Amino acid sequence: MNFPDLMEGAIMAVVLLFSIIIHEVAHAYSAWLNGDPTARLMGRITLNPIPHIDPIGTVLLPILLMVSGSGVIFGWAKPVLINARNFRRYRWGQITVSASGPLSNLALATCCAYLLRFNPTNPGLALMALYGCKINIFLALFNLIPIPPLDGSHLLAAFLPPQLARLYSYLEPVGFILILLLFYTGVMGLVLMPLYRQIARFLLGA
Repeated sequence: MNFPDLMEGAIMAVVLLFSIIIHEVAHAYSAWLNGDPTARLMGRITLNPIPHIDPIGTVLLPILLMVSGSGVIFGWAKPVLINARNFRRYRWGQITVSASGPLSNLALATCCAYLLRFNPTNPGLALMALYGCKINIFLALFNLIPIPPLDGSHLLAAFLPPQLARLYSYLEPVGFILILLLFYTGVMGLVLMPLYRQIARFLLGA
């Protein structure tokens, strides 16, 4: 891997780290607004990356993807702990806290796309804004997949009858196995990529 490729990979890694931190901070702040101080007391309403770092998802996986030259960098932060029993309105709390993460990523994607419209002359800034838009669109869509423990599953569970929601939660221990299978078989790409392209075309105008 040559120096320009390393620099591009480093920019992608920085953008990914910032994006997943914003995602988790949005969850934590939304939970606090809904009456649950758990995440705030654990120091998760901060842009300091240290409380959010997951050794595998935030460090090991992005480095392996970058070194392997895969062209895609992906990862996750340490999940924010939420105690929904503290919510003033349980269902509304579940909906707003779950939606806040993906919405924060879409907001970042929109800001980055808006920055690109000014045609920044600094190539590093332009590349960072481009990846900021693309990575955040993907993060938003990925997290909206209705497979536990992703945000989409919590949004769906908020609208299910309690007994069905409880049965649905039993998928959580095997959720990431299901997600990996869907990625490996290409099913995930068939679902996500058309949506990704539509949103990217709308935001980037290309």
